[in-house]
Amino acid sequence: MKRSFAALLAHELYYDTLVFVRNRQSLFFTLGLPVVFLVLFASVFGSNVVRVAGGPIHVSVYYVPNLIALGVIAASFVNLVVSVTAAREAGIYKRRRATPVPAAVIIGGRSLTAALMALVTTAVLVLLGWLAYGASLSIQQAPAIVVAVVVGTLSFAALGYALASVIRDADAVQPVTQAIVLPLYLISGVFISASLIPGWLTRIANFFPVRHLAQALLTAYNPYAQAPALAWHDLEIVALWGAVGLVVALRRFSWLPRAR
Repeated sequence: MKRSFAALLAHELYYDTLVFVRNRQSLFFTLGLPVVFLVLFASVFGSNVVRVAGGPIHVSVYYVPNLIALGVIAASFVNLVVSVTAAREAGIYKRRRATPVPAAVIIGGRSLTAALMALVTTAVLVLLGWLAYGASLSIQQAPAIVVAVVVGTLSFAALGYALASVIRDADAVQPVTQAIVLPLYLISGVFISASLIPGWLTRIANFFPVRHLAQALLTAYNPYAQAPALAWHDLEIVALWGAVGLVVALRRFSWLPRAR
């Protein structure tokens, strides 16, 4: 009996998620590392305050949405680039492409796994921030967090597929991805309060989606913002980057190993 597209997608999602959870390194960098950073930053800088639109907030409150952004990017960009490139260069995609399973199922399953892991990371950080650091989130603002996480996940997943399409060597994946994301984390206010970053660096960061995802999440978490607290401008820029990444991925994506 022929299975429906939805059934195939659910099957792929289940096994992709299982593979992801069993990979301790991926699980740590996606879920564990943002938690470690939140505890460290809140412990070291927790007594300080930073100014956001509307007034001051504690640094611990500031770091929760910014580290959610880190978790989203880790799940939907960094880990996706690593897993897709490794699978392609190992010939796994070549073999799977020869099966009756549609390509959209394979790509969609991996993207949905990224979205699921991003939402789990978000839930953990929201709960930890609320219980340990008083970083509460109102029910009215919760949908804005979900929207920002979903838009960010889908956009960075598209960018991940685009980057994977231009990397030929599986050994180069980690250095390349870290060389891209670490400087952007630093200048986008993820690790350092945006008020401490020189203006010229902020203007550079404004060209890239990391800062806008962090800003959208911070707006949703801002206690002075009025519900629904959706940062449409920032979300539009993140989605635009995702659309560009999707175009590149569709034009360049390869099921065959690219190493020469």
